[in-house]
Amino acid sequence: MEGLTAINEAIKERSAFIISLKQQISKMIIGQEKLIDGLLIGLLSGGHVLLEGVPGLAKTLAVKSLAAAIKADFQRIQFTPDLLPSDLLGTLIYNQASSCFTTKKGPIFANIILADEINRAPAKVQSALLEAMEEKQVTIGETTYQLEKPFMVLATQNPIEQQGTYPLPEAQLDRFMLKLTISYPTKDEELLIMDKMAVTTKQSELEPVITPAEILAVQKTIDQVYLDPKIKDYIVNIIMATREPQKYQLDISEYLEYGASPRATISLAIAAKAYAFLQGRGYVVPNDIKTIGPDILRHRLIITYEAEASEITVETLLQKIFDEIEVP
Repeated sequence: MEGLTAINEAIKERSAFIISLKQQISKMIIGQEKLIDGLLIGLLSGGHVLLEGVPGLAKTLAVKSLAAAIKADFQRIQFTPDLLPSDLLGTLIYNQASSCFTTKKGPIFANIILADEINRAPAKVQSALLEAMEEKQVTIGETTYQLEKPFMVLATQNPIEQQGTYPLPEAQLDRFMLKLTISYPTKDEELLIMDKMAVTTKQSELEPVITPAEILAVQKTIDQVYLDPKIKDYIVNIIMATREPQKYQLDISEYLEYGASPRATISLAIAAKAYAFLQGRGYVVPNDIKTIGPDILRHRLIITYEAEASEITVETLLQKIFDEIEVP
């Protein structure tokens, strides 16, 4: 108990910068607290984030604001149908004078990557990201290069205007720790957005709050957040319920074709620790799992044709799972 108290006090102190970081981001982003929390969870836990929302909801601006509040290398890559893997990773260039090849590194060699409209590029470009996202390395020719740490991919996609897009394969979707869905702002938030952004003068620049080295130190601190055995069991029960719902008295088997993978279990545990850290706590509570769980799972479940025919969504199934699984 004394050890837990010490961890809790230490994390309260080490998470103090979160307030300043959010204040900087809020200079550009009005509302969208869940979005900002999701981005910070991905950053501080070493995960990647997929953002989905209709045009104009500040997905790209949110990512750029996060990068500006961090003293780290940032690259924005606009995904288009004619993009090539070498445009992303880099390539070998023949030097005629020295009669040898030299490596020209691509924009992937940065701390934070914004893959804007990722679903507009073909599969060969999307798959070029897989090694970078999972192994934190890139192979060009016969040489493998380690990427800078921390390394984070933030991808945006548009749920409408699907003509000419390439849906992300399940293997790549599973590489993203979180999928955040962004909704329209409230009326009050919309008025604030108009007051702040409907100007022709340049907006004030954000001041960096934290460095990459400090982020790596925070990631080690998050590992120390206490995860009670009952919470661990709760996480596993949720994941197992997506695979074998009948064992948990859930009548949703006909609507689920595939459940979540073990990667989801790991991601949910790490993200819950990161969320507790954002709250200044050194331990995870069940509500942390309920809060962050849908963002971890919504892109990992594959529903059946019966579900689509009955207009039952992944969100509906997740809500039922979190409502029915016993909370410790």
